[in-house]
Amino acid sequence: MAEAAKPPRMTLASDRLETLDTFLVELNRAAAGAILPLFRADHGLEDKGTAKGIGFDPVTEADRGAEAAIRRLITEHFPDHGVIGEEYGEDRPDAEFVWVLDPVDGTRAFIAGLPLWTTLIALRHEGRPVLGSIGQSYLGELYIGHAGGSRLMVRGEQRALAVRPCPDLAQAIIATTDADACFNEVERAAWTNLRAASRLARFGCDAYAYAMVAAGTMDLVVEAGLKSWDVEAAVPVLEGAGGGVTDWTGQPIGRDGGQMALAGDPACLEAALEFLRPAASE
Repeated sequence: MAEAAKPPRMTLASDRLETLDTFLVELNRAAAGAILPLFRADHGLEDKGTAKGIGFDPVTEADRGAEAAIRRLITEHFPDHGVIGEEYGEDRPDAEFVWVLDPVDGTRAFIAGLPLWTTLIALRHEGRPVLGSIGQSYLGELYIGHAGGSRLMVRGEQRALAVRPCPDLAQAIIATTDADACFNEVERAAWTNLRAASRLARFGCDAYAYAMVAAGTMDLVVEAGLKSWDVEAAVPVLEGAGGGVTDWTGQPIGRDGGQMALAGDPACLEAALEFLRPAASE
């Protein structure tokens, strides 16, 4: 059979996926080079929200510099690929391959000096996220994954990632970023009931909580109001580690983000969805 006739998954599971995986590591190094000198330093804080009337919405030179560095490398190495980024918008969003970027997810943590921010990079192939990374460069951690598996790279060493079993929601450690700010009234009520049914809830971890589910130290993350760059990187990382990501109805997340439930154990996810489905968006 000719190479062009192979389905996308087979093509990406071969040398092409390995090349893109290696390039993804390079993108994270470039982002770290732009971010780390500004962490706990003069980061050039601006408030995007004031002019829009939406409340405090911080952005720093780290956000802009990291995304610019990533985009330069993509243009240099893969000029036919598209890019969607939080800071600089869309470039060929309907290309066969599209990189989806959040250079500093958790800017509020970043400006507070907390090492809970991450760099999120996803690669879509034909509209589906197939490769992703969650990087916390201050801690030297890079969580990277695809259908063939997920791994944690820490300062030159690496190990496989695997979610932990947690079929009982009553034993689960769950997380959301900010229930008061990110949920509407109906969503907040669903979260409150879900939290009451779980063992322990953590707040303010942003996408670092995704990585902890993939690493097997947490069990469930629930968010709402997301953009594509907030969540797509997590999909290959979680799936490669044995977990799953859906919307609040149990369906694959949409290309615009929205409501998201991310879990290690399918039984835990299904138990959580019983609380979340009544609050799912139309």
